[in-house]
Amino acid sequence: MSKVKETVEVEVPVRTAYNQWTQFEEFPNFMEGVEEVRQVDDRHNHWTTKIGGVRREFDTEIIDQLPDERIAWRTVSGDTQQKGVVSFQRVDETHTRVELVMDVEPTGLAEKAADLTGTIDRRVKGDMRRFKEYIETRGGESGAWRGRVRPGDA
Repeated sequence: MSKVKETVEVEVPVRTAYNQWTQFEEFPNFMEGVEEVRQVDDRHNHWTTKIGGVRREFDTEIIDQLPDERIAWRTVSGDTQQKGVVSFQRVDETHTRVELVMDVEPTGLAEKAADLTGTIDRRVKGDMRRFKEYIETRGGESGAWRGRVRPGDA
């Protein structure tokens, strides 16, 4: 399993950065290779990705979510195995540090090659730069979900 970590500082308040990140269906606007994210319910999302010509579909479950602090998830079915957490730290009233840490298990030949060549790491770094540009250009979030998910909630 490969660990990927990237941090960006965005020029928006922590609430704005967090709120935008909860809009999972907008991820294709800044995540390369993500074709669609469909929110099934408050805890589950269905993803369709296409990376290096290989289409994958998988489902994720949010296992811990605390507004303005963190969102943790894991895959629960499909072609991809990963888990991760995105955390939000207030720098000051108008700046937020967003850190993404993911463990990714490459499954097919294309993913294993991408992992060996550092492509996965570069893609995540690019996604985080694009998130920064996306949220700063918007000037505000497109929506929000302020609910809480605790580990062990069913």
